[in-house]
Amino acid sequence: MGPGAVRVAIPAHAEQALITLDTSALIGLLDRREADHARLRKAFLADGGPYMVPAWILAEATYLVGRRLGAKTLDVLLGDLETGAFSVRCGDEDVARIRELVSRYADLPLSVADAAVVACAERSGGSVLSLDRDFAVVAKEGKITIHPA
Repeated sequence: MGPGAVRVAIPAHAEQALITLDTSALIGLLDRREADHARLRKAFLADGGPYMVPAWILAEATYLVGRRLGAKTLDVLLGDLETGAFSVRCGDEDVARIRELVSRYADLPLSVADAAVVACAERSGGSVLSLDRDFAVVAKEGKITIHPA
């Protein structure tokens, strides 16, 4: 693990409502130096899982983890993904909703990765773990709840 990185023990769970993590949550949980690490970790562990990482954000998240936190921390994340600690899904059935969100919130701008987090969360219980303030605007629709509050 890279300096300041922390491994978060994540249980595998049966199918049920999931908390959806975005890139900022993944990085914030892995990096003890992140200003909001303790707040994220508390919200993460309080939820109890299960946890989902939308497949749509994997390229962004793994690139940033590798670049900011190093190869060892990236390996920890990939190991967690490999063992099923996070559900990794959210795909073709969400493209129409992702497109709608990107168009509706073009003034933010809401990226495709962020729209995928919203779309996946809407189908999976509505909880999003994120530090990204743009999600608060989308949450006003009432379909998702952002943590930590």
